[in-house]
Amino acid sequence: MSAKPAPTRDSSGVIRQNDVIQSVADALQYISYYHSPDFIRAMAAAYEREESPAAKDAIKQILVNSRMCAEGHRPICQDTGIVTIFVKVGMNVQWDATMSLTDMINEGVRRAYNHPDNMLRASIVNDPYFERKNTKDNTPAVIHMEVVPGSEVEIALAAKGGGSENKSKLTMLNPSDSIVDWLLKTVPTMGAGWCPPGMLGIGIGGTAEKAMVLAKESLFETIDIHEIRERGPQNKLEALRLEIMDKVNALGIGAQGLGGLTTVLDVKIKTYPTHAASLPVAVIPNCAATRHAHFVLDGSGPVKLDPPDLDLWPKLTFQASADATRVNLDTLTPEEVAAWTPGQRLLLNGKMLTGRDAAHKRLQTLIDSGQPLPAGLDFTNRVIYYVGPVDPVKDEAVGPAGPTTATRMDKFTELMLGKTGLIAMIGKSERGPEAIKVIKKYQRAYLMAVGGAAYLVSKAIKSSRVVAFADLGMEAIYEFDVKDMPVTVAVDAKGTSVHETGPAEWQKRIGKIPVKVV
Repeated sequence: MSAKPAPTRDSSGVIRQNDVIQSVADALQYISYYHSPDFIRAMAAAYEREESPAAKDAIKQILVNSRMCAEGHRPICQDTGIVTIFVKVGMNVQWDATMSLTDMINEGVRRAYNHPDNMLRASIVNDPYFERKNTKDNTPAVIHMEVVPGSEVEIALAAKGGGSENKSKLTMLNPSDSIVDWLLKTVPTMGAGWCPPGMLGIGIGGTAEKAMVLAKESLFETIDIHEIRERGPQNKLEALRLEIMDKVNALGIGAQGLGGLTTVLDVKIKTYPTHAASLPVAVIPNCAATRHAHFVLDGSGPVKLDPPDLDLWPKLTFQASADATRVNLDTLTPEEVAAWTPGQRLLLNGKMLTGRDAAHKRLQTLIDSGQPLPAGLDFTNRVIYYVGPVDPVKDEAVGPAGPTTATRMDKFTELMLGKTGLIAMIGKSERGPEAIKVIKKYQRAYLMAVGGAAYLVSKAIKSSRVVAFADLGMEAIYEFDVKDMPVTVAVDAKGTSVHETGPAEWQKRIGKIPVKVV
């Protein structure tokens, strides 16, 4: 998305402090609830093409969620991201400002994330290794600046979710190595925690850190690979993009890792000259909650971003599957959980607990030291949902509340299933081998909710209250009362994972890459 300043004032050539702050704040609010038109079109096309029922249902939920957010001005995803900004400052720019440009940008971030009508989740912790205390306003942003000719300030900004950012990869290949071969080995190791279908941003060349910046910068580009396919590639880089896209999609990973035809919507590549002995390659995925905007300040005032036309979205509605099984969480038993089958669709009703990394770490400390759990907290025959919700506004029970990446809780699985009485877990994407072994050992289950459908999921939550660790904010343990919350059995009590069986089946069906027999 790009925009020029609102044409209501004559350009003075002087960039005002408040125009920068207001433009950054408005743009971040805008991208929190509007997908870009190119993404909507690409996702709608993927929905029409998709043949996997599970993947098609996941894409449908993402599209319905996207339109709901556009209409309701609420976040597409509960993870409203870490703000990354690329700034080009003209050498001849004149300023009417007392703050540094970095401080102006961070003030814009602060205002955006604390907007009373659309509170965005603050996810940034200021001491990355030790204290990890939340800054409460999502500052500071990660800012890349460049001085260029001219008298304008050009800003490209994005809000990048942690689930996709955590799957970033860097390698230092030999100059004679194949980038395509490396990617085909690497993408499957990224799992589905980056919420496909999305984009792959690839940086080639420079040095290690330059390759990563190139990969991130490439994700700001418009989805256009369908145009390249229609007219044919005009250079080697376009041909490489097509080759990577086709071969990655042939892996059969599919939407949410459930197996299907579309894993990536586009592949972007940026390059830079490099040392004769080096071939740095970085890949950063962008999730289904892709959020970015681009604008130019020329002294004529703050920018105005026009909303996309609602007619861009396909006319889809989400209704609970007729073959879904309704589950009463308040009377759920281990025997019922053990009877669930891989891929079975469930509609959850009743009360569930929530918890993420910080809450699990505290629980582990209490249990390992023999201390009791907080008063009123009992996991016996309960289900836990891995989520860090957005704060509610107006009459909401809770703000957007989609699942977080489940593999981050893998190391706590033995503790939770073996020592607390927990019988099922809900999260995003796959579980790792060790967690699956523990699930099988205790005959429990792991359920998957769709990442990228946070606002849609929140509509199933009828009430919410904090039951423990209130100081953790969005990472506190809540109790949700839900009605017909849609989930899929991703790992059953026998240890069968649909994130293994689904992609293998669709890779075999697509038939372009041999399926390894384990």
